[in-house]
Amino acid sequence: MRAAVEEARKGIGKTSPNPAVGAVIVRHGRIIARGWHHGAGQPHAEIEALAQTKSAAGTTIYVTLEPCSTHGRTPPCTEAIIRAGIKRVVVGATDPNPQHVGHGFALLKKAGIEVTSGILAEECMALNRPFNQWIVTGMPWVIAKAGMSLDGRLTRPPGEGQWLTSPASRKHAQQLRARVDAILIGAGTLRADNPRLTVRGHRGARQPWRIVLTRSGDLPQDAHLFTDEHRDRTLVFAKKSLRSVLRELGKRQITSVLIEGGSQILGEAFDQKLVNEVCFYMAPMLCGGPMVITGGKGAPTLEAATYLQNARYEKIGNDVCLCGEVLSVESKS
Repeated sequence: MRAAVEEARKGIGKTSPNPAVGAVIVRHGRIIARGWHHGAGQPHAEIEALAQTKSAAGTTIYVTLEPCSTHGRTPPCTEAIIRAGIKRVVVGATDPNPQHVGHGFALLKKAGIEVTSGILAEECMALNRPFNQWIVTGMPWVIAKAGMSLDGRLTRPPGEGQWLTSPASRKHAQQLRARVDAILIGAGTLRADNPRLTVRGHRGARQPWRIVLTRSGDLPQDAHLFTDEHRDRTLVFAKKSLRSVLRELGKRQITSVLIEGGSQILGEAFDQKLVNEVCFYMAPMLCGGPMVITGGKGAPTLEAATYLQNARYEKIGNDVCLCGEVLSVESKS
């Protein structure tokens, strides 16, 4: 199953709105074929693996997610597994789709195939947190990302450039852009920084949608987002709440959104409990001043504050990167 997980990781950031899935076929304790899902409309991981072997009869297939049982862009994998004569299917995570959950297992068992599930389930579920949330709730997975000073400020003296963190941190942050469907900013960030919001340094990565929220609708039409080669990947939402925009993006099959600022947008996201994951880059300096990283109303009590779980700290040059998933209300209790 760990080998199947490694295959699945190859698809992270490439398969939306489908999940990233990996599979390996084993005969007599030896892996004879591997596969991973390359993107929506392309063969699923099980089909990729089956295509690598002349005969899979009597083998065991390990797959990170319950095999699909319905016709979508591609035929169901359960049919292919049954036709191939595979004798055992070992699965990591159950399909979270309420319309499909458990159906694949039932069809395989009905065909006389031995099914084992729940192997490395937590690790397999973690491969597709955005998909898992979106398919159940319709809301995309939201990552809050920012670069700040040690005292939590965005303050920059006039003429001092637009970055507080190091080039190494900014290169590291490109990993986040490469794995999401959309990057969201406010009109203030657009006017102040004129960002491109492109993915750099990741060959083959898809260009995420660029989302701009504005109250007035008065935006500089010569900005990069409206004039560069990716201008058709820019969406503007005027006079709409962040929650309603995220809901609309979910309807467009956007399963993950990276919020890159600024303070007002991040504050609204945390106030409304819309953030699922945090990734902050901290530079070893103290700026002071009024521009805090997250504005908004703030938590009324410590209990209502946003807490992180599975926090990870990484030193990048002189900067520190802190990432973690937001602890849900249910987990707190």
